Amino acid sequence: MSGFRKKQVLCRSHRRRLRRKKSERRGAAAVEFAIVAPIMFLLVMGMFELGRAMSIQQVLTNAAREGAREAILIGSTEDSVSEVVTNYTEAASITLPEGQPAISPSLDTIEAGDTVTVSVRADFSPLSIFGGNWLGDRYTLSASSSMRKEGFE
Repeated sequence: MSGFRKKQVLCRSHRRRLRRKKSERRGAAAVEFAIVAPIMFLLVMGMFELGRAMSIQQVLTNAAREGAREAILIGSTEDSVSEVVTNYTEAASITLPEGQPAISPSLDTIEAGDTVTVSVRADFSPLSIFGGNWLGDRYTLSASSSMRKEGFE
């Protein structure tokens, strides 16, 4: 056999081995993807749920702060505080349960310099396919803000 012919035969056999290895790698990649894809999906869904919960918590915190700011003003009423808080949460598509927000002490009995606390709570339900099964179907998120009543002593 000539030297050129030997090289061709060696190259062909080498190419066959490379093709076999390449097809084996394709199969390994498919198996790796089948193992990793569900885990990655669960992580992404978990991040989505955590982001939603943090967003709702931030809205509740801001609503409580805005309610407290309304509550400390001279001449404010519990209805005006409730309206401010409800408007803030409804703008973010969050519905508050009945009796929210909680204002303590009552604005009728408070005097200038006293501390007013506005508390807000809302239910959070996970949307994901696994949330209701593993994590529970409902959580209560809450926030409160305290400020001193304005006025003259």
